[in-house]
Amino acid sequence: MREVVTDDLDVLLNVLSPHVRESLYQQADLSELLEVILDLGRPPEARFPHRELILNRKEVDHSDIDYAVSRIGEFNGDNRAGIERTLHRISAVRNRNGRIIGLTCRVGRAVLGTVRMIQDLVESGNNVLLLGAPGIGKTTMLREVARVLADDLKKRVIVIDTSNEIAGDGDIPHPAIGHARRMQVASPTKQHAVMIEAVENHMPEVIIIDEIGTELEAQAARTIAERGVQLIGTAHGNTLENLIMNPTLCDLIGGIQTVILGDEEARRRHTQKSILERKAPPTFDVVVEIVGYYEVTVHPSVSDAVDSILHQRPIKAESRRMDEQGNVHREEITPAPMIESDQEQHDRQPLRLYLFGTNRSTLEQVAREKQQNLRIVADLKHADFFLTTRSYYRRKPQRIRDAETLGIPIYALKSNDASQIRRCLDAIHPTGVSQFAYVHHLQSLLAEHHNLGSDR
Repeated sequence: MREVVTDDLDVLLNVLSPHVRESLYQQADLSELLEVILDLGRPPEARFPHRELILNRKEVDHSDIDYAVSRIGEFNGDNRAGIERTLHRISAVRNRNGRIIGLTCRVGRAVLGTVRMIQDLVESGNNVLLLGAPGIGKTTMLREVARVLADDLKKRVIVIDTSNEIAGDGDIPHPAIGHARRMQVASPTKQHAVMIEAVENHMPEVIIIDEIGTELEAQAARTIAERGVQLIGTAHGNTLENLIMNPTLCDLIGGIQTVILGDEEARRRHTQKSILERKAPPTFDVVVEIVGYYEVTVHPSVSDAVDSILHQRPIKAESRRMDEQGNVHREEITPAPMIESDQEQHDRQPLRLYLFGTNRSTLEQVAREKQQNLRIVADLKHADFFLTTRSYYRRKPQRIRDAETLGIPIYALKSNDASQIRRCLDAIHPTGVSQFAYVHHLQSLLAEHHNLGSDR
């Protein structure tokens, strides 16, 4: 159960113009307020978990914005500011001349109980990465992780607080992070440098980072992990799959590279020759997808999960839910298979043909018309079918005898025209035919070529 320790809501409301503040005090669910939006020339707006509210019809003017700006700290490089010794965040929207024309006043709350769902993971010493949508509670969970590790486990914890969002504005960190130390960052572009500085100068056992978002920060995270310091961080993305598809941040889960397989290996795997593989061990051992305030999905082994995704296998994960009494319920989840069976996958591979006396250009033209995936091979051992004409087949040259010895199905065309080749491709790889019917059809063709009877 989530317990709100403090939200210092009155402090935030006091920076707003009186007409905005008075409208907010009239709301019965004021304690659940998420943020207040002040945009020049528009009515002020309040956002709650399940509704949005126009506070009054008076449009916001420059005096309303200036009133709020004069009562908060300075905006940093990413246009964020705060109120000293609180967790609130005020973000600015500027025009092209740099003047502030909009404010997003976001309520910051210190909450206990959120870490209970992942407490065993952070206490294990593993590097943990939190993912989730904006506003879902990633920073709130980081804040409590810092407190638990510093106060309960007595570890040396340093929080890299780029936007002063984890430990609040001002030089004195908010009590919500316990005895963890906080390092501020002069500019968002210097976050990676402060991460390395923290390790080199202050001997931490745990580094906590919010919003890893650049390649330099991902590289710094890997450097820290390789030095044996535990990492707890958040990154942009809702799921592990999002992270894999993000070229900037995929290094956090090991990076992705293209590997070219040999013919034999590709055949053994029933896959194409060009495949994706994980490049290196992941920086983070565990990924936690925050689904809601009381629910997370845990990938306890990032390396196994990433390999499963790249190889198109089902991903094993664990769903954790917390009830109103604070008890955590766990459930193993295995999604439905992401791919078809090996046989179905094999059927989608290019059909490898060895041509002997067959018009290649006509064959390729017909294949394009039928949108069939064909590959002409020069090595008989790599062929799925041997394609020739009846005149060649009757002479039985050495190549045809070799194909028969290897057991490769042989298809003899009456002639080299497009209609015969089209019929051939329909026979070899009919569309919409069941696997049993397809195999039976091939048996009939083989029986015909070898003058054998075929059951029908």
